[in-house]
Amino acid sequence: MMEQAAFTLRGRNPDVLTCIANLSNDEVFTPPEFANRMLDTLAETWAKAHGGANVWADKSVKFLDPFTKSGVFLREITSRLTKGLAGEIPDLQERVDHILTKQVFGIGITHLTSLLARRSLYCSKHADGKHSIAKSFADDAGNIWFERLEHTWVEGKCSYCGASQQTLDRGEELETHAYAFIHTDDIKARIGELFGGEMQFDVIIGNPPYQLDDGGYGTSAAPIYHLFVDQAKKLEPRYLSLVIPARWFSGGKGLDEFREAMLTDNRLRSIDDYLSAADVFPGVGLKGGVCNFLWDRDNPGQCRVTTNTKSRSNV
Repeated sequence: MMEQAAFTLRGRNPDVLTCIANLSNDEVFTPPEFANRMLDTLAETWAKAHGGANVWADKSVKFLDPFTKSGVFLREITSRLTKGLAGEIPDLQERVDHILTKQVFGIGITHLTSLLARRSLYCSKHADGKHSIAKSFADDAGNIWFERLEHTWVEGKCSYCGASQQTLDRGEELETHAYAFIHTDDIKARIGELFGGEMQFDVIIGNPPYQLDDGGYGTSAAPIYHLFVDQAKKLEPRYLSLVIPARWFSGGKGLDEFREAMLTDNRLRSIDDYLSAADVFPGVGLKGGVCNFLWDRDNPGQCRVTTNTKSRSNV
């Protein structure tokens, strides 16, 4: 008891999502601090476009993380909405139920991460369980969807993501890494199936998987993050904010078309480039660094580009 009290008195409030280990360099957990930095940028941009309005005080705004892992984006969004909507929905339980059932949605990338995301968001891996902070769900998954999918193999590679059949066609006991968001010819229809045909998301935000083994020489891997970006744009959200590898700046390895599309898209409002991925994801050795971009559907214009190192930022 004395040890617990002393720990509390030191003002420590550890967040498990700050120290959770990454699955790999392909599926990287986003630190809460960086997720909140992205949310701050979103809120500032929203306010400028909406006469100073607070996005966290709007009960109609819908958010989607279509590749949720730890659930950090959904958790931090919910925290902000819980504070922002206090005036409009004074009853805390009613407010939380509204946010979790009407505003915050996710797609798990694996069975494990879907459970982790539900635990982060609902305080229970069972959305309808007795320990869940949401009291209005009628099913286990809540608004965080996951189902195992299979790749579509054509001559040894997946026709959707380019994954190697030799590497990932490995039986029912292991994850397939056939991500639902990019394994479809009609992303709007897929979202309709998962969350309802009339669903339109205002904000899509997150950190997609970066690459998959393509069956090439040695440890060859093909980038897939650009596929998630393309799919997200097709959903036409009001805002799109993602953190992805910065290797697309120089193209190559299937990224030339993506690079051209990004450089000519005047809906890109900001790009924050981090020369060292470790500045964003501690302990991750990702060549070329990472970048976070904000895409604004309704306000095309000039794009602010900021290059960040630990010591300085250059705009």
